[in-house]
Amino acid sequence: QRRRGESRVLWSELEGEAGGAGGWASSLNARMDNRFATAFVIACVLSLISTIYMAASIGTDFWYEYRSPVQENSSDLNKSIWADFASDEADEKTYNDALFRFNGTMGLWRRCITIPQNTYWYSPPERTESFDVTKCMSFTLNEQFMEKFVDPGNHNSGIDLLRTYLWRCQFLLPFVSLGLMCFGAVIGLCACICRSLYPTIATGILHLLAGLCTLGSVSCYVAGIKLLHQKLELPEKVSGEFGWSFCLACVSAPLQFMASALFIWAAHTNRKEYTLMKAYRVA
Repeated sequence: QRRRGESRVLWSELEGEAGGAGGWASSLNARMDNRFATAFVIACVLSLISTIYMAASIGTDFWYEYRSPVQENSSDLNKSIWADFASDEADEKTYNDALFRFNGTMGLWRRCITIPQNTYWYSPPERTESFDVTKCMSFTLNEQFMEKFVDPGNHNSGIDLLRTYLWRCQFLLPFVSLGLMCFGAVIGLCACICRSLYPTIATGILHLLAGLCTLGSVSCYVAGIKLLHQKLELPEKVSGEFGWSFCLACVSAPLQFMASALFIWAAHTNRKEYTLMKAYRVA
């Protein structure tokens, strides 16, 4: 009976130690899950913000803005420039001359000019509105993929391959970026349904590629603008600067990179910690 009593005491002590180890392991696992879940939520928020910024950047017309002095009213030259700008056959030099002259803005899809108030060649004298008129023309798909010439406006000067491909890339890459982020969001949703962080490695990789596409689009746009201004110098007293649509794209890229880093870290570290915990429990 004495030995049986000692055995019972020893067995209860062993059970207590095992229970303590199990409780410690469960607490550690909960802390790790909370840490990874927090990183996952932050990455999702960054991904959502970058997607909104990128969509707003693509849909607005303020990638580049020109500031020019007020033009004289009732000018036949102004009327001619406006007619050429609105024409479906306007070439690169034609619409850029109008952008230089009338406070133009340029986007990925459209070009806009601002007609000053009381410009009678555009509106009749009886018009009494006190605001300027903004008129936009959309780029067609043919214009998006049209070749750029060495001398803008001169079709006999040869094709400028560098500017041609820069223009096409700045138009295509933002859409590729949005597509990659949407596909990554679908994978992240599947990871939530499966209650596993491991599939989010693919989400992180897709966000990394999306960030590279956004960065490439911004770089192509800057290079294209610089090369254009080397071909077509800005007139006197006309200045140009990058607009807020361009800034949104610039902000979107680092957000995508940060989201990618959090997704990959959470998935990779969670899997590593899970493997270590499994080995510990087996031991």
